[in-house]
Amino acid sequence: MLKDITLGQFFPGNSLIHRLDPRVKITISTLYIVVLFIAQGLIPYILLTSFVAVAALISKIKPKMLFRGMKPVIFVIIITMIFNVFYNHAGRVLFSWWIFTVTDEGLTTAAYMIVRILLLITASFVMLTYTTSPIALTDGLENLLSPLKKIHLPVHELAMMMTIALRFIPTLIEETDKIMSAQRSRGADFESGNLIRRAKSLIPILVPLFISAFRRADELAVAMECRGYRGDVGRTRLKQLKMTVSDYLSFAVFILVSAAALVLTFFPIV
Repeated sequence: MLKDITLGQFFPGNSLIHRLDPRVKITISTLYIVVLFIAQGLIPYILLTSFVAVAALISKIKPKMLFRGMKPVIFVIIITMIFNVFYNHAGRVLFSWWIFTVTDEGLTTAAYMIVRILLLITASFVMLTYTTSPIALTDGLENLLSPLKKIHLPVHELAMMMTIALRFIPTLIEETDKIMSAQRSRGADFESGNLIRRAKSLIPILVPLFISAFRRADELAVAMECRGYRGDVGRTRLKQLKMTVSDYLSFAVFILVSAAALVLTFFPIV
């Protein structure tokens, strides 16, 4: 399961999505999530799903990588489905037993919530983490948050910390898997027993994991200092962010799709 977590990984490529300006991808991803939770109805969700599907095809990210990224959230999807199916009493009752009641509106709400979660994760993977390098993501975040510098907010440091935290996730997952394998070779059992016992069996993993995380953080700080990193003071960039025709066209297509989804939400076709 740990090896299936692809959050924070970057897959290099030369597709149109890879070449887009990171500011455009961050903006599209943020607005997409907002539109996703506002939209209602079958046709708006077909439009939003089609947009992500086309972006995934253009990015040339293999479907199995997207499916691998979905595995860790299966539990969240199941819990969301259960709560919406059995505890939403609005609408026509289809089934009722003891404290469980299934209604047509509850099934519809559960379906929409599952689609929202899947689209949210897929859009974040395709438009951000899978197709944007750490340096580009940092520069894009810093540029978008640059107006906050006027109130003396350390924008560069915040963007750098967010990017490093995101990119350290695969490293920590790999380290956790190595520690668990080492513990299993010494007779540790992480799968048998009840939930409490399984939780207690994970305690021996936490100590070496924290030690490894602090060691890596210290090594990274020393490496950045040796390379003359001093934050935003006097910092220059090898590659300057510059909008191209592809960026404007991609953003225009997203605006059209989002506008159509919102219009059909508030003015549905009868």
